[in-house]
Amino acid sequence: MNTYIVLLRVINVGGKNKIPMADLRKCLEEHGFSNVTTYIASGNVILQSDKGPDEIRARIEAALPECFQLDSELIKALVLSREQLQAVIDNKPEGFGEQPEMYHSDAIFLMDIDADSAMSAFKPREGVDKVWPGDGVIYSQRVSALRTKSRLSRIASTPFYKSMTIRSWSTTVKLLELLEKIDEGRAG
Repeated sequence: MNTYIVLLRVINVGGKNKIPMADLRKCLEEHGFSNVTTYIASGNVILQSDKGPDEIRARIEAALPECFQLDSELIKALVLSREQLQAVIDNKPEGFGEQPEMYHSDAIFLMDIDADSAMSAFKPREGVDKVWPGDGVIYSQRVSALRTKSRLSRIASTPFYKSMTIRSWSTTVKLLELLEKIDEGRAG
């Protein structure tokens, strides 16, 4: 059994697609996944499966509309191994996420699109926003005091947005910590 992080897109956002985490865990367990845990109510799941990432994604994307009444066809699942999530964190731009009192930092995970293509959706505002391409991710940082001037929200009106799911940097790091604890528990 392998342990994976699953990032669900468009779950519990803006009052739509409300899914209680206990119900989500039950749904995924009923569809053959083991040791399902969730972290905060924004579609962060850790689970175990003997299936590969592509099959897990397909099963989850098919299971969610069976278990829940959803408003959007834009719901997608991104399945990451521990190594992939570790690489996102290890390969961050220098200093990224290290000054949360000054900057709001996000990992924008990409689904079915590469970072070079996705970068065209971003029009950072000088002195407010910065974005960097990564492997399967865009790193986005904006000055906290100037967040209302940020252009990050404009990506929602682009066709690329349906291929992205955003997590705060603190959530991204916390998911790796949780995954490590689960793996340590299995090894012990």
